Order: sequence, then structure tokens, then C-alpha cells
Amino acid sequence: MKCLLVASESAEVLFYWTDAEFERKIREQYGASQEEGERPPAFEDSLNTLFAPIIISCITMIDRLGDSYTSFTTDNNHVYVLHQFEECLYIAVNGDGQESEEDLKRKIYVMKKLTQVMFGMMTLSSALLRKELRPQDTEQRTRIWKKLQSLLETYSRLREQDQSFLVEAVARLIHPTLCEQCIEFLERRLVQQINTSADRAGEEVLHAFILVHTKLLAFYSSRNASSLTTSDLLTLIIMVQDLYPSNSDLDETAPEDVEHNTAPEIFYTPEPSPTDQDSGQMSGDCPPVFQFVDPDIQMAEDSLQTLEVPPPDPATPSRVFLEATPKEGCFPMMPHSMYCLPLWPGITLVLLTKIPNSQVAISVYVYLEAFVKLEKRLGEVQEGSVAFRGQSPIHDLRTKLEKFIRALASMDVQTTLLQAAWNEFKNRAFSRSGPGISKELVPYCRNMKIQLCGVYRQCFATECMGNSQRLSPSLQERAQSMVQEKLMDWKDFLLVKSKRNITMVSYLEEFPGLVHFIYVDRTAGQMIAPSLNVTDRTASELGKGPLAQFIKRKVWGLVATARRYLQKGYTTVTLRDGDYFFCYFLWFENETGYKLEVVDIPSLPDDSAPIGMLAWDYYRKLLRYYCKSHQNEVVKCYELLTVHLGVIPSEYILQHCSQLARKLWEPSRIPLL
Repeated sequence: MKCLLVASESAEVLFYWTDAEFERKIREQYGASQEEGERPPAFEDSLNTLFAPIIISCITMIDRLGDSYTSFTTDNNHVYVLHQFEECLYIAVNGDGQESEEDLKRKIYVMKKLTQVMFGMMTLSSALLRKELRPQDTEQRTRIWKKLQSLLETYSRLREQDQSFLVEAVARLIHPTLCEQCIEFLERRLVQQINTSADRAGEEVLHAFILVHTKLLAFYSSRNASSLTTSDLLTLIIMVQDLYPSNSDLDETAPEDVEHNTAPEIFYTPEPSPTDQDSGQMSGDCPPVFQFVDPDIQMAEDSLQTLEVPPPDPATPSRVFLEATPKEGCFPMMPHSMYCLPLWPGITLVLLTKIPNSQVAISVYVYLEAFVKLEKRLGEVQEGSVAFRGQSPIHDLRTKLEKFIRALASMDVQTTLLQAAWNEFKNRAFSRSGPGISKELVPYCRNMKIQLCGVYRQCFATECMGNSQRLSPSLQERAQSMVQEKLMDWKDFLLVKSKRNITMVSYLEEFPGLVHFIYVDRTAGQMIAPSLNVTDRTASELGKGPLAQFIKRKVWGLVATARRYLQKGYTTVTLRDGDYFFCYFLWFENETGYKLEVVDIPSLPDDSAPIGMLAWDYYRKLLRYYCKSHQNEVVKCYELLTVHLGVIPSEYILQHCSQLARKLWEPSRIPLL
């Protein structure tokens, strides 16, 4: 019994997702109060009635006390977790005991990440975000809500079934020869042909990658492209899986048949180029988080029940907003176009392109950041005093901003509201009769931020994507057929290999008593083979019975336990659970593989974002903290989780962990082109 709700400060429902059980309970509760023959309220109205007291009390406490509750449990053991981002309140509920407070908090942060990738800088303005999440047009609202609901369910499915989404790291499908051939093919043929074609409508392919289910076969970034962060890449994989869901049933091909068709394998984790450890900002397990709604179940709201969203046109790209690090600096939520080209069921080619006017987004972010900093400084000034009469950051941007507004007008962008807001700001900040740069400017700073986000929306919102601003269908078809031709003889092998972790058996035989392990390169945000997917291994080697599910629950529980200790500042955990012995290690190495000294890492408060890569990039923050004392060398961060049979002596288990980490390190040094 689960629900996630996004509401405004006025208790207006901006978005909701519920499972079937929660919806049934709400309908029973509010439908029973209706008079005979009277039509029951729309489901959205019932949700509003249920949550309005909670929303109002939370907002009132924030307004009057500057603080509020973040979670509570009702008498019937329903768990509520609340978090406010700007003026939007997120509420996650669980009533069946399957989710903890940490699970619900993670769900809220994942929802926030999805909205950032879908709407970009519109999320920085609560007024615009409200319009994006709840447009007045019912059909458009239906489309947006169904899309977000589907993405949440896809994320839930992946997190329950796919180990890479459990630990939030990209899993690579390793076959050295084929991987290198595909990367070279993407660089020298596919991307080069697209970027030199007259049919690309000014777009430029920055990244191209091939997915086999959720595994990354090959990834290529052009020379002038920023690195793609792990957080963004995981979100894109969720979006691809939402468009083209993988069949969860294993291929019937026997593992030995596949082994006969492949050479001995080397396992490695290529690193992205350039690295992204110096970019980005801080903001942040457990078992699955969503109950899936049967696709036949209609939306509950009356106005949505009669509307069907047409399937997306494969030739139509999606607008996504990703972090970029050009030479000017780090810029979150830069607009890209994403093309998902299905090759065969389970195998997809993804192209990320830079759109022609993307430089406008960089300028908007620069000015937004300037007004955010100014508003923060003004907020710290005592009432009635003048903040500063001399030069301030906004003085330096004054000429550039006016030039920017004129340039927007020449691009047929509506700048009337932005120009009016800027004139109001100037009249109060720079004229002799105005108050100067003082606290009185705070509301005018906020108005400038809203209008800048409005310009951003005009230029980059999804509905602004015209047919002329995309790769032509013929160019997409040519790209699709080129990759199909390249992988035609490999497709069956790849589909089986992505589901069957064949070579893990050799590691288990080499280390007696080892049941399972997860090894992650947190510097690159990638899982190191062969431990690609717990469910794959248990299904193929342990069967689909109770034993497979038992091991899976143990591993999923270990990850949650390790995160709780990591949040408290522990980098090593060993514990016994019944017949099993669990180990968790986080450590740092230099580029040559030499293990660096252990340091005390900072513990996080209970209200911090969940540890991982989707909620926030905790590991990038941790690396930057550690690198303060190692500024002259490249620092790598690794994680290892192991499950051993409890009958193995602890000294042997620790020896196994050390040998296993060393064995996996050597083949993982081959870089990505």
C-alpha cells in the first residue's frame, strides 16, 4: 500500500502515484460517505482531502517555526515521509511494511531527479514547476503524469531486479574485443557520419552508447563533449527501459552453449573521459520501493480515465537536461536531445545531441546563479541596513545581461516580462533615488529568477521542439541500420550474456565458501564484472525457488546495512547473519593500485539525502573530501561487498576479500576511448 504525492503550499495536488491497494482503500474510505445515487468524488479530490491537513500543518510549522517534521508513523503503522524542495512538498507513504523511512526518502529524491532531467531549470522556479507538473490542459497533464508514473514504476522494477540499480552504479557488458570494436565503430563511422550530415538540423552528437537490457556494451563521447555523470546515465537507462522494457524471462540458451562461442574473457571497467569528479554540487536502500500497477488499470481521476496517451513516435527525440562541464565551468541541467533507436528487443542505440541554441542555457544559468547569490547575501543583511554600495557581482553582470536580453529579442524570444523585471530591479538598485543594493531587492531578485527560468522554458521546453529541430528520420534510420549490421552476428550472444553471469562460477570455485560479491569502482561509478546481477546468477545457477530469493534478500539487506554504517562514517563492516557472514569495505587507491591510508570520513546527519548516485552524488563528494590531503595524485574509490558461508573462519574470509579485490583490479585498467 504505497503512495507518492507532490503538492503546492496551497495544498494543490501537482502529481501523484499510488499502487492499486492504496487507491482501493481511498475509494472505499471516501466513496462510503456518499449518499445513494450521488457520484463519488474524483480520486484526486479524495487525495486532496486526505493530505490537506498534513500539508497545511507542515507548511504552517515552517512559516512560524522555521522547522517541521520530516516523518511520522500513524497508529495503524502507516509511515509518512515528507520533504520540501522550495515551495513544493513531497510526501511518500507506505502502509504494508515493505518500505522503511530510508526507502521512502530515496523514492522522494529519485522523483526529484526525474523531474530535473525532464524539466531542467524550470524546477528552480516553483511557479514554473507547478505549471509543468500540473498544466491546465487535461490531455497534457495526463501525458506528463502517466510518463512520471511509468518512470517511477520502471525505477522500482529495476531496483528490485537489477543489482546495478540497487547499488546505483552502471553495469558494463564485458567482451573486450567486441566492446573495442563497437567504440571504434561509434567514433569513426556512426558519430562522424551524423555530425557531417546535412540532415542533422544543426544538432551535434555528443554521446552515443549501446545498451543490452540495462548493461552498457559500448560508450563513446566526442572530443568536445563533457563527461556524462553516473547519475545522469542511470536516469537515461531508466528512461530507455521505460520506452522499451526488457523481458525479465531468461533466455533458454544453456550457459555452456554460450561458452563454446566465446573466447576467454577479461573483466574491466572503462572510465569515462574526461572525469567528472571536480564538477557538481552536493545536495543524496534497501528493498524495492514501488508496487507495480497493472497496465490495464486506468488512472483514477475521472478526467484522466477517458484519455489515452498515444505511443511516442520513435523518430521524435526526448528533451533531457543533463549536467555539462564545458570550458566555462560546471552547468547542471543543460538541454540535450535523446534519441532511443531500438535495434532488437533488449538492445538499444542511444544518441545524445547538443542542440543549436544550447549556449542560451549556459547564459541563463550564469545570471540565475548571480541572482541566487545576491538574494542569499541580502537575506543575511539586518533589516534597514545597506548591504553594499560599491561593486557587487550584479554590477559586473549588468552590461552583459542587457546585451543578453537584446540578443534574445533578436532570436524571436519573448523578453517583455524579463525586460520589465530587469527595469524594476535597475530602478531600485542602481538609480540614486533607489535604495541601492539592499534587502529591499529580495523580491525583485526572485522575480528576475522566475523570468530567467521563463526564458529558459521558451527555448528548451519539450513542446518547443519543432520537427525541423531534430535529426531527420532518414538519418536516424541509417544510424539504426548501421549498428544493426554491425551487431547482427552478435545479438543472440549479447542477449544471453546480459542475462547469464556465466564466468562468476570460476570466482566462486577459486574462493570456497564465497556465495556472492559486489565490486564497484566509485570513481567511475561503474560495477566491475563479473558480479553484474544477483538475480541473474541466482536464477541461472540456484534456480527460481526459495533459495534464490533467500540469497537475494540477504544481498539486498547487506547493501542497506552497509549504507547505514557508511552514513555514520564507517568504511569497514563485518557481521554474521545466521548461516552467512557479510563484509563491506570502502577504500582509496592511487592510480597504480597502491592502497592509500585510511582516514575518518565525515558522518552524515539523519536528515541528509540517501547515500548513492541518483539522489545525489555522495561518492563524488567523498572523493573531493579525501583528495584534499592528496592533491598531487589521482585518487580512486572502490567498494566491495561479500557474502560467505558462516562456517568459513573469519581470518580466511578477510584474506579472500583482499585477494578478490586484487584479482579484479588488474584487468580493470583499460581506459575508454
